[in-house]
Amino acid sequence: MSALHTIQFRLEPEDNERLQNLCGWHNEHFDQVELRLGVEINLHGFLVSITGLADRVHKAEEVVRELFAMTAEETLLPEKVHLVLHEHGHDQAQALDAEQVLVKTRRKTIKTRNKNQADYIESIQQHDVNFGIGPAGTGKTYLAVACAVEALENEKVRRIVLTRPAVEAGEKLGFLPGDLSQKVDPYLRPLFDALFEMMGFETVERLLEKNVIEVAPLAFMRGRTLNESFIILDEAQNTTTEQMKMFLTRIGFGSTAVITGDITQCDLPRNQKSGLRHVIEVLEGVEGIGFTFYQAQDVVRHRLVQKIVHAYDRYDRKEARRKEAAKEQTGVAK
Repeated sequence: MSALHTIQFRLEPEDNERLQNLCGWHNEHFDQVELRLGVEINLHGFLVSITGLADRVHKAEEVVRELFAMTAEETLLPEKVHLVLHEHGHDQAQALDAEQVLVKTRRKTIKTRNKNQADYIESIQQHDVNFGIGPAGTGKTYLAVACAVEALENEKVRRIVLTRPAVEAGEKLGFLPGDLSQKVDPYLRPLFDALFEMMGFETVERLLEKNVIEVAPLAFMRGRTLNESFIILDEAQNTTTEQMKMFLTRIGFGSTAVITGDITQCDLPRNQKSGLRHVIEVLEGVEGIGFTFYQAQDVVRHRLVQKIVHAYDRYDRKEARRKEAAKEQTGVAK
């Protein structure tokens, strides 16, 4: 059995408001650190004492010091503590080894939180066509929007084009009132939320009026050529093979396209192949195209989301083995 270690360090400057911010409501922030890293944290004034396994104790110290530094400029929330823990997570050595990549917009600077996110940003910067594929909560769409805003503000492109297939997630939404932008707004809400955060509501509204930011259902892209644009195709797992080919052949000079999706959450009819799944096979090895594949451990939402993704992966593998065994038995019977 490994021996327990205890380290002590003092938080400076000694500011009671910052200390309260660090601890959170009823010490909820420290409770989260203790639970995730398997350590015990005791506070005596501004003296912090951490007990646990040696490697986790030092990791907990890094987290506490980083959180305390953040209290100088912002109010900590459990979500923020979760993200910091995700960066320093004990089960994610790859995240610690990754060189952090920054995306800078006028309103905020976005930092990557693991190696796959860093690779994704670098791929977008180096290739004209990029695919971000993986489970929900990995930052695929958010980082794509961040890169689009950065490119627009730095005048690398003249407009941003947002599109996605209008496929309901197993529900029939019926008639949607309003103009074209209002009709597709529910489908593109995650993209809009990210734009509002990075550019501000009024700026986004003004750019939409000037058509600098354009919103279009995927079906309306046929016949167009998009030059000097940053194009984001979201929820690409719901494209057909024909739609995906059509979209990729719309890209013109000076444009960058980012296609995001999760092939495990396809809402197409069962007899129809996903264009995203198909394009992975078609474009494999094609120079100038970047692929980033996210895993369950890259999820940066609530920690339960990561566990849920892992559970579904295990179930899918189990079902695949069961079906394969059933086929073999059927073959033997014949």
